[in-house]
Amino acid sequence: MCDINGCGSHRNMPPIKVSDTDRRLFLKGLASLPLATVLAYPELSRAAAGGTDTVTITTGGGREVAAAIAMPDADKAPAVLLIHEWWGLNDQIKSVAAELANLGYIALAVDLYGGKMADTPDGARALMQGVDGAAATDTLVSWVEYLKNHEAGNGKVGTMGWCFGGGWSLNASLAVPVDATVIYYGNVKKNASDLASLQSPVLGHFATEDGWINKDMVGGFESAMQAAGKSGLTVHWYEADHAFANPTSARYDADDAALSWERTTAFFRQHLG
Repeated sequence: MCDINGCGSHRNMPPIKVSDTDRRLFLKGLASLPLATVLAYPELSRAAAGGTDTVTITTGGGREVAAAIAMPDADKAPAVLLIHEWWGLNDQIKSVAAELANLGYIALAVDLYGGKMADTPDGARALMQGVDGAAATDTLVSWVEYLKNHEAGNGKVGTMGWCFGGGWSLNASLAVPVDATVIYYGNVKKNASDLASLQSPVLGHFATEDGWINKDMVGGFESAMQAAGKSGLTVHWYEADHAFANPTSARYDADDAALSWERTTAFFRQHLG
């Protein structure tokens, strides 16, 4: 019985059961919200992240790795590999995967930190600096091959990432052939020989106020792409700062985030189908 103090201890209550149908309807309701709205509220991000499942594989290097996957309703769908920011594979990144699944893609959010996440810049920096480049490449190449051969896929794969993950989106596309590459303010310091293996078109989102991924670095990347004979580069600049597409960041810019997302999804439609 309930009184002014509440309804008793939850430990004495039967567990709440949610049917698969109700779960799908709830997630469908989330899908009607703009992505930025979902990402801006931790409880909504957490709920949207619930639309992903965990999948594991053994990499070519013999390591077991896990990722979060979100599946579309359609078969023979293209796939997108998502690579997290320096914070790790959190609900925000899983929410983007869920949104891409709503748009018809097999969306797989990889984890380059082995399940670890950070909530402070120092913690994130430590995790990022602890990444072994060869192991990360092995992980990404293995996941791309997994997506190319997924029974529900059409064989096409795109990569995308933010900040730390933006640089690794490019690195993955250099290590294994993909069909589209999206970079959100990631490290693109490459020379022409580094880019020789690139086979995909590249879409880059960069911020004019970014003190690290700046016009000098991006200009050098554009020159290196030209020198390597790679013509499929599209660069967009936004009057914003680093992490402008992250609603949890103080530097978030809603208009630029929405515009960059519109451009990203159009790019994937064009190159992945």
